[in-house]
Amino acid sequence: MTQTSNTVRFVLDGAIVKVGSQHFNTTVLDYLREHLHRTGTKEGCAEGDCGACVVLIGELNTDGSAITYAGVNSCLQLVPTLDGKSVKTVESLQRANGQLHPVQQAMAESHGTQCGFCTPGIVMSLTGLLQTVSHPTRNQINDALSGNLCRCTGYKPIIDATLKASEAPAEQLLLDDRADLKLLQQLRQARKLPAVLRSVQGQTFFAPTSVAALADYLLQHPQATLLAGSTEIGLQVNKNFAHPQDIVYLGQVSELRTIEDDAKHWRIGAQVSLTSVLELVNDAYPDFAEVLRRFGSPPIRSTATLAGNIANGSPIGDSMPCLLALGATLLLRRGETTRTLDLGEFYTGQKKNALQGGEFIEAIQLPKPGPGKVFRAHKVSKRFEQDISATCCAMTYQLVGGKFTQVRLAYNGLAPSPCRAPKLEALIEGRTPDAVSAAELDQAIAASFTARDGLRASWQYRSLLARNLVLQFVEEATTPAMETAQ
Repeated sequence: MTQTSNTVRFVLDGAIVKVGSQHFNTTVLDYLREHLHRTGTKEGCAEGDCGACVVLIGELNTDGSAITYAGVNSCLQLVPTLDGKSVKTVESLQRANGQLHPVQQAMAESHGTQCGFCTPGIVMSLTGLLQTVSHPTRNQINDALSGNLCRCTGYKPIIDATLKASEAPAEQLLLDDRADLKLLQQLRQARKLPAVLRSVQGQTFFAPTSVAALADYLLQHPQATLLAGSTEIGLQVNKNFAHPQDIVYLGQVSELRTIEDDAKHWRIGAQVSLTSVLELVNDAYPDFAEVLRRFGSPPIRSTATLAGNIANGSPIGDSMPCLLALGATLLLRRGETTRTLDLGEFYTGQKKNALQGGEFIEAIQLPKPGPGKVFRAHKVSKRFEQDISATCCAMTYQLVGGKFTQVRLAYNGLAPSPCRAPKLEALIEGRTPDAVSAAELDQAIAASFTARDGLRASWQYRSLLARNLVLQFVEEATTPAMETAQ
């Protein structure tokens, strides 16, 4: 069953805000500024790079006892995705008695702002950090600021301000959301069925609350646009002025937001954020976690999903080389029928895949580390963090008797879609590390890929990177540390 509604309801500073369906394709940033006059939130790049638009989005935890916040780029999020959630802007931080939040006060005292345009987004990113980490390290602060660009201060006074603010009592650092909590509980109780939000132009925004409802809808509307983290669709709306006619939002499907754990695999739901994936693989595959950390800033990682990155199918998608090397498989669903597909068989061309009409990615199955299994990955980009890849290389192997076995090697940026490199795998398989030569790798790369220059790098540069990254992984393989006993 579904219910038709033309109203989005979200909570802002102790009040429920109702939004009509005429704002179906309005970004959260535009609605805050133009309709609620929350002009502290700024538009800089309108593509999730600069962080001037960061706000905190709150959701009830599983049992409804507390609100969990995540910093997001409001320029990329569409208003209907706020349904049943809460929003905190920079204006929300000031206390009723006029007292500033400790982050705001410390920024002023530490001279952490000059022109001030970027400051609200920086304050919101840092406030979000302090909701979960009361005494952050400099590295944690740096990571929290990685999505906030400032051309004035050089960041040192901003970092100093954060350290100073973290000395404040916890009750001052935490957001006062008692009124919001009660209202969110009311909204959760009132919304029992999937809602269809229809705009005055006939566009549809469907937010199912179960996988079954999602699958049924897609059978009837196979051309619908799936919306997960909105980091891609938000760009299309802002930059290409796109107006999708039929959007299906996955954010209300709780089944897709879970990670299941068995003896050999993790089953990662299609709506699980990259933040959660990074936390999941941090200890097991630290190189994968580092690729994800550099993939995007915390506001991007908090909304972007692993399944969305896979389905988008960009030739320079960062997660796919890691997943291909690790042997990940996809659980696909169409109606009530499911099938499992190796990720290496998913792509059929540039931005093309094996999904059938009405079929979608339900989950990703990621193998856990096995005895003696080594995983390495590294991304190369013009800017070290938050930039598009020139190429990313990932490799798994075992050393048995001093020789490579079970080699899997994958790249992005070298072909129309991310892919494995079987000729290079065969070259390395069964050899000792010192037997793998640069010249042979160059020949295998030339035989595996069509030379093509791109906007991000020339083929000469990319092919050199492809060879040198493998050489680095091979040369770091040492028998005493990594060899598996026969």
